[in-house]
Amino acid sequence: MTLQQLKYVIEVARSRSISKAAQSLFISQPSLSNALKELEKEIGITIFSRTNKGIMITTEGSEFLGYARQVVEQAELLENRYSNTQSPQQHFSVSAQHYAFVVSAFVRLLKTYDREEYEFTLRETRTYEIIDDVKNLRSEIGVLYMNEFNKKVIQKFLREGNLAFHELFVAEPHVFISSTNPLVNQEYVTLSDLLPYPYLSYEQGDYNSFYFSEEILSTLSRPKNIRVSDRATLFNLLIGLNGYTISTGVISSELNGDDIVAVPLKVDERITIGYITHKDVRNSTLADIYLDYLKETIAEERARLP
Repeated sequence: MTLQQLKYVIEVARSRSISKAAQSLFISQPSLSNALKELEKEIGITIFSRTNKGIMITTEGSEFLGYARQVVEQAELLENRYSNTQSPQQHFSVSAQHYAFVVSAFVRLLKTYDREEYEFTLRETRTYEIIDDVKNLRSEIGVLYMNEFNKKVIQKFLREGNLAFHELFVAEPHVFISSTNPLVNQEYVTLSDLLPYPYLSYEQGDYNSFYFSEEILSTLSRPKNIRVSDRATLFNLLIGLNGYTISTGVISSELNGDDIVAVPLKVDERITIGYITHKDVRNSTLADIYLDYLKETIAEERARLP
């Protein structure tokens, strides 16, 4: 039994909701549920009963809460008596390829992080720089993709940087196009279908190798090519020029509206999206919570795909 578990119990009792308590405590809902189950198992009683109407405190749980509050209150008195330091400002950084679900998860994190001070950074940047940011601890998390074409090169850079790749999901390729594009109502599109339209891709600066391209099939020759450096410009050109880009198909309608549509691309390819971390650095609490939100966002957006 830990002091932290006692604080969890008190907050759940106060809010009468696991999800609301998790937000207040700034931990993920699964983590909070597991902590409560472990505590109940350890002390051999049921503190809360779960019903359709929400969380109810049991008779045994009510007695336990009385003792828990006394312990927590005494601990807080002790901390206030002997601690004159303030909590440090929280820092958290993510570097990623240009994925809307990365931004959506970041928004969720900030909405639930109710603190007076913090410094968060989200870098939508080039593939090499994502690896370099995590390698040199400028970011805790990096989000990028691998496939059969670029895997050996990317893995080489990850090994040299002492980085680990963690799979999030495997996607079938889609094209992002405007909702007014003539191809929008097709069940799928082929590379031949796309030839008349401008192809949009993200430029990679000094590391503009095919292996660092953010889009699969980067070696193909196309008659119309436009390179951009940011996602807003790319989306504007998708709409204004009836262009297209190749991605995972996972797009946030909440952030991007209904102007951009994902249509399956009929090719024999797969895209493995994952996040990278430094092997010598343990994830911070903020990083773990962000990853929970990232996985939830991806699951929700993928469920909307046709």
